[in-house]
Amino acid sequence: MKNETHEDRRVRKTKRSLRDCLVRLMKEKKIQDITVREISEMADINRGTFYLHYKDIYDLLEHVESDFAGEFDAILNHYSAKELTNRPSLLFRELYPFIHENADLITALMGAGGNINFENKIKSIIQERALGRWLELNYTENLEELGAFLSYIVSGCTGLVQYWISTNFHETPEKMAVLTEAFITRGIHVFEVPSSEENGLAVLKL
Repeated sequence: MKNETHEDRRVRKTKRSLRDCLVRLMKEKKIQDITVREISEMADINRGTFYLHYKDIYDLLEHVESDFAGEFDAILNHYSAKELTNRPSLLFRELYPFIHENADLITALMGAGGNINFENKIKSIIQERALGRWLELNYTENLEELGAFLSYIVSGCTGLVQYWISTNFHETPEKMAVLTEAFITRGIHVFEVPSSEENGLAVLKL
């Protein structure tokens, strides 16, 4: 059992190192220009060890994306439809810290030169979860219009994350959560309120 535990720990450490090296390299070059030799040398392992875990660089990227998407999806499932209808910020107050904790990864995947397939995967997860929750509340029978509305909201939320990335995460996760809820529930009217009355809602300079 001790050997198995040690082995599991070593495997996790190796995979974590490969994940971190991939993120670092993706900030410098396109995924198609990253080689197994390069990432193995950076992670201080031999190529044979790399191939024990992944078929190639794209397989590593797929696993990294899937792990992040799985954790992201789990957070989306923490709250009921009724809770999110009354206070959307409950979700955002958990999502933004998670994104901030994975800042290097999310920058590589969704920043300038990021992976559009990953962005679409995240959008799809959000839209599917949101659609299910709205239907739970029997908001509408017009699925076409609801789909259009959710597409609008989801694109706006991912756009806010990309804006946050472009500012090098200047605002705090808490501030981003408040802003996102305000933009969803009040739209352009958020800018009509003096920042002193709304805890700085109008401070973000878009």
